[in-house]
Amino acid sequence: METMECLLSRRSCRKYKPDPVPGEIVDKIIEAGLYAPSGMGRQSPIVIAVSDPLMRDSLSRVNAEIMRVASDPFFGAPTVLVVLAKKDVPTRVYDGSVMLANMMTAAQDLGLSSCWIHRAKETFERPEGKALLDRLGIPDEYEGVGNLILGYASEEPPAAKARREGRVYKI
Repeated sequence: METMECLLSRRSCRKYKPDPVPGEIVDKIIEAGLYAPSGMGRQSPIVIAVSDPLMRDSLSRVNAEIMRVASDPFFGAPTVLVVLAKKDVPTRVYDGSVMLANMMTAAQDLGLSSCWIHRAKETFERPEGKALLDRLGIPDEYEGVGNLILGYASEEPPAAKARREGRVYKI
């Protein structure tokens, strides 16, 4: 897919088929994230790829509790890429955000749908989140930036909204 076509056609998807995403595709999406720019080249963001249904459901449950909802905030997507970054890096949120953007674009290019889901910071401040990081050997020096859900859309996403006027200033 051409870069501009990919960027202009990507939409957040909120309805997924349960079909698993092949590991080699997830690896390509993660690679795109790892090549995202970062402040002073620190490369502080890390990714936790979750395709295990029990772990995915556990993360969804915590996210729902934070939102105070009973529904699945991951919209049935079978894969979640959690982005965290080192707490002591001043550009951590920006660096993690660019990583998420790269991965959303890569997912679109590879025929997958995606959606950035917030509350990763709050999730990994809770005991359940801290326990997961501990099990994975990830030090407490990381905080959540965002969750990227991935999968195959169960319906066509809506067309893009018209872009608001007055958002560009030229000097």
